[in-house]
Amino acid sequence: MPASTQRENVRFASDGTSCAAWHYPGSNGGCVIMAGGTSVTKEPATDLFAARFNDAGFAVLAFDHRRFGESGGAPRQVVRFDEQIADWHAAIEYAATLPDVDPDRISVWGFSLAGGHVFRVAADHPRLACAIAQTPLVDGRAIAPHALRSMTPLAALRLFGRGVADALGSLVGRPPMLVPTAGPRGTVASLTTLDAMDGDRALDPEGRHTTWEQTVAARIALQLPGYRPGRHASRIRCPLLVVVCDQDQSTLPGPAVGAARHAPNAEVVHLPGRHYAPFLEAHEQAARTQIAFLHRHLAPHVARTP
Repeated sequence: MPASTQRENVRFASDGTSCAAWHYPGSNGGCVIMAGGTSVTKEPATDLFAARFNDAGFAVLAFDHRRFGESGGAPRQVVRFDEQIADWHAAIEYAATLPDVDPDRISVWGFSLAGGHVFRVAADHPRLACAIAQTPLVDGRAIAPHALRSMTPLAALRLFGRGVADALGSLVGRPPMLVPTAGPRGTVASLTTLDAMDGDRALDPEGRHTTWEQTVAARIALQLPGYRPGRHASRIRCPLLVVVCDQDQSTLPGPAVGAARHAPNAEVVHLPGRHYAPFLEAHEQAARTQIAFLHRHLAPHVARTP
């Protein structure tokens, strides 16, 4: 789906680093802040849903985490969880200054790794009106055994060897050792689950995003098992929509459903299909469900007559 022709290229600062974003002006005061997982930049990650949200009247701020896409930061293609959370905080602060946005009607949206970030960000920002986590990675420890089983033993050994070498090299200023974000079983890639290779046809079916670099620093293989943002669920006070796919082999539906049970005001929507189904065969159901959720919680305040 073509991106909205009304969006504008904007930038905001996060800890002194410039983050690139698309701003889709809205008409109803509500705003959805969006980002993608791992190395997925704002265009392939958000274009499909951002256009639907914007058509429904909401402003959208879709951004690249630092070190990825059009955002600043070096070395490139390196995931640092605390930095990315800080980028979300900066995006929320920036969105609140936009002329078409009511600061009390801001939502966050993320999928996969960024869907996990949503749990932490929503817990840290009680002023958020609502939050949407789509096929989120909420517990790296829970999914790590499955991810390892999806690899051949040799590929797993080589990946972790590169991860260790990458982490040690970073201590002495060496450039990151990059691996593909996704690959077929038997290759050395960050993820080789059955649905890992659905990303291209889901996020870039026409091959328009030629600058999207689908690599990540190998040290992520050492970091992900310790990343457990779902533990923050009990601190989330805003309404939370968790969208899971029942055949998801990448982030698995079980951990997300379990984390949602600890959020005081969460609802879980189950979709058929694999990790990228919300961008493929289940897109219409996913979009309609999320737009309805946004209308419920980002709707303009209407004064009641006495």
